[in-house]
Amino acid sequence: MNRYREPGTHCIDEALRHRILTLLSENYVGFGPTLAAEKLQEHYGITISVETLRCWLTADGLWIPHARRQPRIYQPRQRRDCPSELIQIDGSHHDWFEGRAPKCCLLVYVDDATGRLMHLRFCQSESAFDYMMATRDYIDKHGKPVAFYSDKHAVFRVSQAETRRTGMTQFGRALHDLNIDLICANSSQAKGRVERANLTLQDRLVKEMRLENITGIDNANAWLETFISDFNRRFARPAKYPKNLHHTVSESSPELDDIFAWQTLRTLSKSLTFQYDKYCIWLNPLRKTHA
Repeated sequence: MNRYREPGTHCIDEALRHRILTLLSENYVGFGPTLAAEKLQEHYGITISVETLRCWLTADGLWIPHARRQPRIYQPRQRRDCPSELIQIDGSHHDWFEGRAPKCCLLVYVDDATGRLMHLRFCQSESAFDYMMATRDYIDKHGKPVAFYSDKHAVFRVSQAETRRTGMTQFGRALHDLNIDLICANSSQAKGRVERANLTLQDRLVKEMRLENITGIDNANAWLETFISDFNRRFARPAKYPKNLHHTVSESSPELDDIFAWQTLRTLSKSLTFQYDKYCIWLNPLRKTHA
């Protein structure tokens, strides 16, 4: 026996459903259920639950739930041929001392060709000053690599209005003065070597420091060379071509101090003054001397 089932009390009229889907397909292509529901309420006065809208959009093929989407495929990038041709850099925030000291950041420098740890430095935060100090230590120890490979952190990529005039961050400017290229990756997968190194360090380095009873940043930085040597002996691989592409540092120590200092452009007025950090600074003109 066929029984007639009356529509539920909260059933939405089919004409309204058709109107909503028509509006979405014509004006809001690619909008998610939450944003689409907001726009329907703002522009047309139509109130509908997000979950109902999600079901309709999914059934009509206007929205694909994240769980059903195909994962993005990243093609593996071949290693560079020579050591120091490309150095991947990244900051890893972690409880490195397991509560024996506050959480901090480890700056990691990994050679793309060999996977060698080139330099490690613990610091309080992932700032431009810390990267400049770590890079200064790097070039003092190894020389100048061809290029550094980083993410799009604000230290490496212009993100603030006051720096858009130069198109370069303080760290990028320092590398430019040293004739070192800076390449920003478009995804974390692109710099997978340093990302995987971070995971390994968060396991092995933490345990090694526990055995050594290291309880602070200063003690850790003094000991890290021992760990780096052992790590590279275990995990580094030979490069395709053994030629080391590090360039000799030709700049003197005072010149490096100037390069790795914080530099800001200011315009000198006709009255020999300029503004900096809410202060007006006056330059005393040099006196002419007579022979």
